Amino acid sequence: MKSLLLCASGLAVVLVADIAAQPPASRSSDPRVGLKAGLRNAGVAARNLELVASLPKPTGFFDPAAPAGSAIPPPVDDKLPATDPAVVASRAAMTKILSFSNSDLAFDGKYAVLGSFHGFNTYDIESSGKPRLVTSVVCPGGQGDVSIFGTLLFMSVEQTLGRLDCGTQGIQDTVSAERFRGVRIFDISDIKRPRQIAAVQTCRGSHTHTLVVDPRDKANVYLYGSGTSNVRSGEELAGCSSGDKEDPTTSRYSIDVIQVPVAAPEQARLVNRPRIFADQTTGAIAGLWAGGTHGEGTQKTSETNSCHDLTVFPEIGLAAGACAGNGILLDISDPVHPVRLDAVADKNFAYWHSATFNNDGTKVVFTDEWGGGTQPRCRATDPLDWGADAVFDIIDRKLQFRGYFKMPAPQTDQENCVAHDGSLVPIPGRDVMVQAWYQGGVSVFDFTDSAHPVEIAFFDRGPLDAHALILGGYWSAYWYNGAIYASEIARGLDVFKLTASDYLSQHEIAAATLVHSSVFNPQAQTRISWPATSLVARAYLDQLLRSHAVTRESADAISKALDRADSDRTPRPDGRATELAELAASLNRRVGNAPGIDQRRLQALAGILHTYAERR
Repeated sequence: MKSLLLCASGLAVVLVADIAAQPPASRSSDPRVGLKAGLRNAGVAARNLELVASLPKPTGFFDPAAPAGSAIPPPVDDKLPATDPAVVASRAAMTKILSFSNSDLAFDGKYAVLGSFHGFNTYDIESSGKPRLVTSVVCPGGQGDVSIFGTLLFMSVEQTLGRLDCGTQGIQDTVSAERFRGVRIFDISDIKRPRQIAAVQTCRGSHTHTLVVDPRDKANVYLYGSGTSNVRSGEELAGCSSGDKEDPTTSRYSIDVIQVPVAAPEQARLVNRPRIFADQTTGAIAGLWAGGTHGEGTQKTSETNSCHDLTVFPEIGLAAGACAGNGILLDISDPVHPVRLDAVADKNFAYWHSATFNNDGTKVVFTDEWGGGTQPRCRATDPLDWGADAVFDIIDRKLQFRGYFKMPAPQTDQENCVAHDGSLVPIPGRDVMVQAWYQGGVSVFDFTDSAHPVEIAFFDRGPLDAHALILGGYWSAYWYNGAIYASEIARGLDVFKLTASDYLSQHEIAAATLVHSSVFNPQAQTRISWPATSLVARAYLDQLLRSHAVTRESADAISKALDRADSDRTPRPDGRATELAELAASLNRRVGNAPGIDQRRLQALAGILHTYAERR
């Protein structure tokens, strides 16, 4: 299936490659099709992904009268004004449905913090197979997006019912000094007793935020806040304006940059609202996608007046923004003043939702939240390139489209399903990502070949209800220190382990478990590195065998040499060092005749063999 990609800087039209074929099994024969419905007893299908733990929501984080949630009302006509009674009623119903929803995750040492529209829960995950609840903080207001820096926890708040004091009574007045919409800051130095120490108000609230650590600025950390909701009145918060694109003071068409002094976080403040969507020639603040369809038979794409999510990679000075109608690439070498490098649009995208870089910063995976995450968009009749991922290569600091990936198993009308949040799985030599698909489950896919992503593992449950569409499924799924943790909107916290298959060897999984992080905020990526060990070498060797870049005879020789080197407890100069060096040299001689990805694998494997030889 072909697609036209529009480049926002100049609106050049580029023909993109054919979408990759899905795995050979037909969509109708996929084991995820036809699973039994239920809250705690739903049918399950899994391949190469094992559920090792599942914790339900704690008391206070679900409605006892409707533990599975309430049915989602049908969408209203999007042409109606925001003040129309039908729109107001629909928003009120959705606010109630979302009020107990789990949202995103962040990790610190042995703890996982699971955000919620109702507050957040902290779990001890020292034993990934036996997570336990440590503390719950009730603090309603949605969205509940969380991140961690040192002893500070940041939480996004967007709904108009949020209060400065975290009260549960909501806000009754149209304008209120007690209302809070923005980013809360908690002190978690005592993880069992978090306390709010600051609250930075913003004009559109904070749907999400991204932690930015500037390697040159040790005194501060920064937050990029993304507000997607209505603008507050200037009467409630000074400096806010709901004007349109012709109003230079409008609170739309920007992001929020919040500075947090590390030594005095209570002094956190808004320091910039950069116009990252501006036309770089005319300066017009609304310089990107204006909203609407891309032609007959295409998606209706949202106007770009905010970002839903920004993912930063400070080590390479870049950020990728999923910004409603566009995917953008930013230079963040000066984090207070980000500069747009490129912007792309796609006729198959409805709402650019999130972004993930690969480990060397040469690719970005963007997700499309078609239907807003509350509608069934993975049915047999739904296109595989709508509500999907789009993989872009970064070439000369520009985005170039390569291919799509969508969870391939048809889901029912009772399952909200569309692309959502995920992270890299740190397998050396490959670009692999785990991702949530709401009630489409969790999927692990390989995008090493950007144009042909392939699913390699999955887990899925049946719908929450056999007859009604009830909001549920996985909000996010992230790899952290050897396991995959997934936030289930209606059910709680799930933990998974990858299992070996033809697509992923035990050596590759074991090599991934060697990567340990002391903290992990999924939208703040850091470069992953692997130790020069025989385990990592065997992971590369498995990949080279899989792609036929080495023969079985060569692989056996290298494996036996590694066995002998590992068995020697006392390194000493002998012929084994020469053997290892010769094997490394033989690999290097193959590099020139191998495809690009295998060239890097051959070089990496040769480098480990050289390291082993030098130790002798």
